[in-house]
Amino acid sequence: MDTRHAELLERLERFYDAVPRDSARVEEHGACVLFVREGPGWPFYARPRRDAGRTPSLADLTAVRARQRELGLPEALEWVHEVNPELLAVARSAGLAVLEAPLMVLDPAAVGDPDALSDVPVRLLAASAPDLAAEVASRRAVAAVGFSAPGTGRGAAGPAARDAAMIGLDVAALDEERARITAGSRLSALAGTPAEGALASGMAMRVGEVAEIAGVATLPAARRRGLGAAVTAALARALLAAGTDLVFLSAGSEEIARVYLRVGFRRVGTACLAEPAPVTA
Repeated sequence: MDTRHAELLERLERFYDAVPRDSARVEEHGACVLFVREGPGWPFYARPRRDAGRTPSLADLTAVRARQRELGLPEALEWVHEVNPELLAVARSAGLAVLEAPLMVLDPAAVGDPDALSDVPVRLLAASAPDLAAEVASRRAVAAVGFSAPGTGRGAAGPAARDAAMIGLDVAALDEERARITAGSRLSALAGTPAEGALASGMAMRVGEVAEIAGVATLPAARRRGLGAAVTAALARALLAAGTDLVFLSAGSEEIARVYLRVGFRRVGTACLAEPAPVTA
């Protein structure tokens, strides 16, 4: 690994470690660190400790998973393969299923134009919008429906499924969303039409000059219209305009990675997500 690539991965490691810390309690379990969210929002994960000096062992994984079960949290472990290459075998020996996702970084000179990628307009959510609660609920509902049908193929689920998945935000969740948008640490985007409503959504988390785009999803009935690429490009351009000099994401598969190639992302490694393997009869 050359020096430039190693420095890039180190910046990503600092980001992964920093993102949860302002809204989570931190616990150390051997060479793993567990982030326990305090307040509303999706649960966090466990990761290798940056200062551990060794790869997490089978005993470390057993301990942190037991703690996650005790707290009612998903038994999720995340890491970058190139930083902890020996962890893949350890995780599999623990009975975990590992998703190996293409880790991609944006080339600012090649970022796509949202208007050229899709004819459906994309808008960023504003903290001052009077309907922010409804827009955030739409973003989450689109993501819930989109991720329930992985891949890029078209399907039957559309606006009706999105509306059925809508869940209202409580005051704390809305306040947290508004505060992060105002601070510039979170961006959210929706793509849609007046007639159909929100069809695709995505968000970005920013720490300093580094940001991760995540949660990009399209309703299955609206796929193959360039919506995921347009949402990603809109977020990427907004991040660059705000002074972010490193924008990255993890693609759920090689197929999905091809969508991000159109936006200007290039693969730099592999992001691993380990969860308990499904029980088969």
